[in-house]
Amino acid sequence: MGGEPVIPLSLAQIAQITGGQLTGPPEALVTGEVVIDSRRAGPGGLFAALAGERSDGHDFAAAAVAAGAVAVLATRPVEAPAVLVPNVPAALAALAAFVADALPALRIAGITGSSGKTSTKDLTAQLAERLGPTVAPAGSFNNELGHPLTVLRVDATTQNLVLELSARGVGHIAYLCRIAPPRYGAVLNVGHAHEGEFGGLDQIAQAKGELVEALPAGGAAILNADDPRVLAMAARTAARVVTFGVDDPTAPIQADIRAADVRLDDLGRPSFTLLTPEGQAAVTLRLHGAHTVPDAVAAAALARELGLGLADIADGLSAAVARSRWRMEVRRRDDGVTVINDAYNANPESVRAALQALRHLAAGGRGFAILGHMAELGDTSRVRHEEIGEFAAQADLAGLIAVGPEAEPLLAGARRIRSWTGEALAVPDGDAALDAVSNQLKPGDVVLVKASRAAHLEGLAAELIEGAAQ
Repeated sequence: MGGEPVIPLSLAQIAQITGGQLTGPPEALVTGEVVIDSRRAGPGGLFAALAGERSDGHDFAAAAVAAGAVAVLATRPVEAPAVLVPNVPAALAALAAFVADALPALRIAGITGSSGKTSTKDLTAQLAERLGPTVAPAGSFNNELGHPLTVLRVDATTQNLVLELSARGVGHIAYLCRIAPPRYGAVLNVGHAHEGEFGGLDQIAQAKGELVEALPAGGAAILNADDPRVLAMAARTAARVVTFGVDDPTAPIQADIRAADVRLDDLGRPSFTLLTPEGQAAVTLRLHGAHTVPDAVAAAALARELGLGLADIADGLSAAVARSRWRMEVRRRDDGVTVINDAYNANPESVRAALQALRHLAAGGRGFAILGHMAELGDTSRVRHEEIGEFAAQADLAGLIAVGPEAEPLLAGARRIRSWTGEALAVPDGDAALDAVSNQLKPGDVVLVKASRAAHLEGLAAELIEGAAQ
């Protein structure tokens, strides 16, 4: 991930900004990409060496410099010009904060929530690009490493910076906001993702609300009117509040920006009428699943704050594509089987949404769900898996396959609702899941693959997609 820094920085400047010790030529200029993967190192760049569980970036310092990097950001001496710092992620944060501060006209938008962050970020970025040069993270580059590396991609021409902010504890989002202070912030929802690490939904709401607390009085907080915990964050911000949601005439509060008359085509792609204070416009998304509608409306609300007009917002949403892999990728094989690859990540809310999409796409055919475990749910893990199993059993599926021992409670929940035997299986791995479903498939069937990334089921989805050609 990267681009050219906002201004060329000498190693002496980098040492001063990070409080590091310089072991290279002070006048050498970093004019290229800041990377944490030595294989991406290039001319004029800076390689940040991180020590991981499987490898240590310090061992690749010389290779990065040989590939053109000017120097290495490191915690110990290396066989290359370097700036030695106590903590590399903290040093990256300091560099990113310096760059963000050097561009006071840069419009910074932050997005957080328990689910939908990446889709909303991708949509917002594609809308913002209509206004001018825009930087946004690729994939889910949203933590203490990905966040500063994204900020370090801006240059003097960048007008919009769209950031995705994640948290695994209270204080994390506040920290990210200090690196690149947002003027606009959207909170999508408060759900059970990372519930085990936070301790409950109230604690998750406390953490997500740190985004709106960081906004200036002249900024805008974009809040989901359909989520009471999110809507309550209006009391925690000095910024102007703009609400978004899906139209419900019976609701006590009507969102400022909302979707009405939502319809799905046979592949689950939504169409709706976007309602705004400036008027209304028709939108037809290329994304799959009704759960993408709130993401699109949140993106519309952010783009409106950035200055994009209604016609461009509607046209931009209708033209936008899914930029991040393994998120509701729908592929119809030559033999008539449809595969939904949503294997990047999973939490209770996103699995429910995926199962609803599966049910819609499988109307008139048979739906099969291959589900791995949902990680980071703590003591609630078994209960949450059983609840999803119950939900799956009510979705008229032809088969439910739980991959790995941590996913087995899915079947316990499913069997409380439905007397499944051979159609509900526990299998040890992706290969067994592939064997379990492949021989059953016929034209018109739909297969959903969904799991936390740790379950590594994206390879299974790829094999299923390629299966028709074998």
